[in-house]
Amino acid sequence: MTSNSTAPNFIDPAALAQLAQLDACTVANAIETFGVRLRNSGFIDPSVRCQFDDLPPLVGYAATVRIRTTEPPMEGDSYYYRLDWLQHLVSVPAPRVLVVEDMDAHPGLGCFVGDVHANILVALGCAGMVTNGAVRNVEAARALHFQMFAHNVSVSHAFAHVFDFGGTVHVGGLQVRPADLLHGDRHGVQTVPNEIAPKIPAVAQRMKAEEKALIDFCQSNAFSLEKLRSEVDALRDKRMNRKG
Repeated sequence: MTSNSTAPNFIDPAALAQLAQLDACTVANAIETFGVRLRNSGFIDPSVRCQFDDLPPLVGYAATVRIRTTEPPMEGDSYYYRLDWLQHLVSVPAPRVLVVEDMDAHPGLGCFVGDVHANILVALGCAGMVTNGAVRNVEAARALHFQMFAHNVSVSHAFAHVFDFGGTVHVGGLQVRPADLLHGDRHGVQTVPNEIAPKIPAVAQRMKAEEKALIDFCQSNAFSLEKLRSEVDALRDKRMNRKG
């Protein structure tokens, strides 16, 4: 299967670079202020974890693949030699993030991306991957600065093979469509709606300044519970007036 979705309006590379300077929690806080989705949606659950806590935030557009690993494919080779899905990958603007849904009843038995595929993906402008399944050869991926989010690591690729690609996938409770903008770090992965993405850095900067002022107050000699209530009320009023 190949993607037939209409391409969204991709954001300016400078805005992408600014997003990459923000941690995932700050991005999530900023997204909440726009009221574009429910606060319990749009992010991955704890079943999928960041493999490299020390790498910078991952930002890029999703290329989507569905795989199976526990049973061999109906025909053809099980692993390396199907390359048609890579055409879908390069159809998505860089920076790219491969999002792999393991469709097995118990995802993560076998691994689709290890050292060989990590090198192929980096050569094709892919900055990292997200999967509800397994990864392996993590030392090689780290050396490439290729970020991985996965449910687990596995010693074997087993019968890993592409089932289809270019459609909507579900990974760790998160629905991802081709070309969705993703942001992730040690805290997790989330989608970033394109219509608000260019505005997020400015909103995040303002919110961080407000939070720093509150934190500085908590660490000062002026702190008291009574004054904390006053500070919190003032911050709430400021944010409510901004929405109005």
